[in-house]
Amino acid sequence: MQRITLAGRLIITLIVVAAVYFGFRYFAGSRLAPAVVTTTRPAPGTETDTEMDTAGETDAETGSTPFGKGSAAAAFAYEAPAPVNGKLKGVVELGASGFNSFIVRIDKDRRWKLEKADFGNSLVLENMASDDDVRKGLKAYIGQMLDYGVGGRDIHFVVSSGAQKAAGTAIIIKALKSLNYVVNTVTPEKEGVLGLRSVLPPAYAGKAFVTDIGSGNTKISWLAGGAPTSVETYGAKYFGNGTADATVATDVKAKAEQVPAALRQTCFIIGGVPFEMAKKVRSGKERYTVLKAADTYQLDNAKSKAGLNIYKSIAKATGCQQFVFDWDANFTIGYLLTLPQ
Repeated sequence: MQRITLAGRLIITLIVVAAVYFGFRYFAGSRLAPAVVTTTRPAPGTETDTEMDTAGETDAETGSTPFGKGSAAAAFAYEAPAPVNGKLKGVVELGASGFNSFIVRIDKDRRWKLEKADFGNSLVLENMASDDDVRKGLKAYIGQMLDYGVGGRDIHFVVSSGAQKAAGTAIIIKALKSLNYVVNTVTPEKEGVLGLRSVLPPAYAGKAFVTDIGSGNTKISWLAGGAPTSVETYGAKYFGNGTADATVATDVKAKAEQVPAALRQTCFIIGGVPFEMAKKVRSGKERYTVLKAADTYQLDNAKSKAGLNIYKSIAKATGCQQFVFDWDANFTIGYLLTLPQ
């Protein structure tokens, strides 16, 4: 064999190096290349889509956060019509431990606006050593409404259905009658109807219902063929009677299921426990606050937990996805709306 020249050896070396290089690229190149990942949004309504929404995304079709999910409640765009040349009227809700009072401006078409509200006033009851003490306290309380501009004949007193059995209420009723004031008592059904009148906006008459979760009872009401309907179930203080949560949930479910399917899109809700829930998600001074699902709230006391059980039971029974708390409305304003204007 002839000796290979230096030039030949260089050529062979280059060929070997090239073979090794391209062989390495062929067999190992795919491992060195970066992976390309393509992410596809699951179809709305699928299980995977629900999990993604729970993590904080919004629904791709509606652009809104599903009921009870996300970090903040959705805004409610409705704005109640303002009264035109309205007249001031006052109403006081009587309870065994105090009063809630409201001054409202109402026009001839029964459009209304809350001008002033006082909650949980108990000054009249704190020092009622005698009937005369109660009368003096009531006069001072009524005087505050007169000073605001409400006429004496336009101040009304209503006893809630849950407070009528309390001993303190009877003493106050007696004192008011001695001052020539008429005291109106209402049944649970009537209270529900009055709440409906105050809370339900006319624009939602054919697509919503109303819930009032009180301490003594809960009223669920709606319009059926233009006629108001109201049913009563347990109130948030049921825990004090040793009633089981499951018993209450069953009764609430049976009553809530009477709400017509066409009216279950939205529920306007009021009451003490809904008030506690609304405080946690209210934006500024908005009148309407959309509540989140019951499971997202952490309320400590027994009454609040009982109210959450009622709220959750209504949501399950109706499938309603929008519960809207009204900061201004209550059944006593509904009473004012029934009076001649």
